[in-house]
Amino acid sequence: MAHRVLILGSGGREHALAWKLSQSDLVKQIFVVPGNGGTAKEAKCTNVSLPSSDFSHIVDFAVREKVTLVLPGPEQPLVDGVETHFRKVGIPVFGPTAVAAQMEGSKAFAKDFMERHSIPTAKFRVFASSEFEQASEYVRTCGFNVVLKASGLAAGKGVLIPSSIEEAIAGLKEIMVDNVFGAAGSEVVIEELLIGPEISVLAFSDGYTIVPLPAAQDHKRIGEGDTGP
Repeated sequence: MAHRVLILGSGGREHALAWKLSQSDLVKQIFVVPGNGGTAKEAKCTNVSLPSSDFSHIVDFAVREKVTLVLPGPEQPLVDGVETHFRKVGIPVFGPTAVAAQMEGSKAFAKDFMERHSIPTAKFRVFASSEFEQASEYVRTCGFNVVLKASGLAAGKGVLIPSSIEEAIAGLKEIMVDNVFGAAGSEVVIEELLIGPEISVLAFSDGYTIVPLPAAQDHKRIGEGDTGP
């Protein structure tokens, strides 16, 4: 069966998905909600002018156009429960439920999950945004270099790596008092800084079987030798 695919999102990730899927003989039509200039130029692709958060209208559109698979690009729709909306009308979504998506959508949830299930993870404490003084005192007395993480989704910008206690407290003020990350900073994870190579290991799962992909490496800092912002 040739699939009619709906992609949620408007970024480069969604363009890459549309570009690759358009090359498959198994894909007949691709709708991108809302899409961008790049997706508009791809074969088999049609941009749809609906907000990617308007699940009700998107589901109606998908049913009307006989969509057979939905691919959310950003994390936010998954955290907001888009999978449930499509499951109710029998359209599969390549992504987790809202509960499972909390592993990505809430760093505090993920750290608590790892601690409860004895999964090795860096030392940490979680503070509500109202606990600025307590968080500052923890940074002063914990005895190790720290990483500051806004618990919620912050478009990849919610992690600060201070080089001193003063920088750490200034970073806490930005997140907890100045609200630079908005609701994503309603909780803050203060985590032990671990030094060493970083790898990401992803896997496909249907809930029963796990198929790992090759390891990848994310070089976040702008300069050579892991320097810069």
